[in-house]
Amino acid sequence: MLDSSSQSLDALETSPLPLRIVILAAGAGGMFCGSCLRDNALAGALIRAGQRVTLVPLYTPLRTEGESPAIGQIFYGGVNVYLQHASRLFRHTPRLLERLLDRPGLLRFAGTLGAQTPPARLGGLTLDVLRGEEGTSAKELRRLITFLADLQPDIVSLPNLMFIGAARLLRRELGVPVVCELTGEDLFLGQLAEPDRSRVHDVIRERAPDVTSFVATSAYYADQMAAYLEVPRSKIDVVYPGVAKRFLREPVASRPADRPPTVGYLARICPEKGFGRLLEAVALLRRMPGMSDVQTVVGGYLGAGDRKWFQSVMRKSAAEGVRYLGELDYQAKLNLLDSVDVMCVPTIHPEPKGIYVLESLARGVPLVLPAHGSFPELIESTGGGLLVPPGDAAALARTLAVLLADAPRRAQLAHAGHAAVRDAFTEEVMAARMLECYHRALGQRESSGQHAVVMAGDAR
Repeated sequence: MLDSSSQSLDALETSPLPLRIVILAAGAGGMFCGSCLRDNALAGALIRAGQRVTLVPLYTPLRTEGESPAIGQIFYGGVNVYLQHASRLFRHTPRLLERLLDRPGLLRFAGTLGAQTPPARLGGLTLDVLRGEEGTSAKELRRLITFLADLQPDIVSLPNLMFIGAARLLRRELGVPVVCELTGEDLFLGQLAEPDRSRVHDVIRERAPDVTSFVATSAYYADQMAAYLEVPRSKIDVVYPGVAKRFLREPVASRPADRPPTVGYLARICPEKGFGRLLEAVALLRRMPGMSDVQTVVGGYLGAGDRKWFQSVMRKSAAEGVRYLGELDYQAKLNLLDSVDVMCVPTIHPEPKGIYVLESLARGVPLVLPAHGSFPELIESTGGGLLVPPGDAAALARTLAVLLADAPRRAQLAHAGHAAVRDAFTEEVMAARMLECYHRALGQRESSGQHAVVMAGDAR
């Protein structure tokens, strides 16, 4: 994988004609979302490479770190989609009213409330969106297609499986390939209540042939989704996330003398990400010889639905030496990474992306992670950390102790991981590999007998 990064970049730089690419990105209300950040970074990197990209927000505005190339309009506005699902009246309202309901401030507020709704209660709404032109949000899909038709795109990228219902009409009316990203929707889908969970699965599998190709954020997730979608594994490409070059910092030679051994955690604060497991391991760690002064610095979004759980696990573990900094912006994230010796996000649910793994290594911070999800392939590819058996807090504590006490080993892992990210996991490499996927999708469309693609730059 590392050897192919320079070839991918060469392909990006020598692409003969720019493509007109539409990237649809689903907003996450008021919180930083790994998928939103990835889509925003991808769009920016493709634009810098000369591609003609339109980044279109769905549901809510995108919250990003720094400037965003996203357009100002919101499609599939969260309030409109919900009201159209809940009442026939709102499926025939004038656009003027819909514009009022699509105001960014209202959508952010609604997104915050929506994030508090358990997935088990969202089965009906999910089904309606998945049914595309046959669902209650068909009006939103038609409005999106009318807008995209004026752009005359060469290819359209869906943000996740929740929008697979749009693929059929997009391909039919725009005559373009549709790529669907796979970025971690399995957690939400698995939490739907029956019978909605089975119905959603049926609709997704029924709609899967409408997608030209899929792109997963790790080989692990590609394998999982091939089975879930019942599609050939060859129909799913793998494009790892990338970090901005400005994120890179050479590893620091040693810990400052006045700083105690410090473990970092940078992810959403919830059971699935393993925050409770980390507290359990840290409590064991602080009872080990030479580790009584270990500190833990934590950053990440804490949703209203997880606050009671958060308070409970903090009390239960006594949380000695644990400091929660809240949700972090770009600079605060850098400050956290630069203040720790080891990063640890001991996920309970297997992680499909692992963006925080790459961010940690970009700052020269090694990791200790459970051996499941995308972590084994990321650690193998970068050499930037150690793996422990999933679910084993004692093994996690022992491995953290070994690494915190061994500065040369930490430095070795940090330098290896930093070099790997610098060479093979940047935004530019991500964009180059995604562009290869787009061109393959265009080739599949041409070989299937559909009308020939008109490349951007030709007369239209």
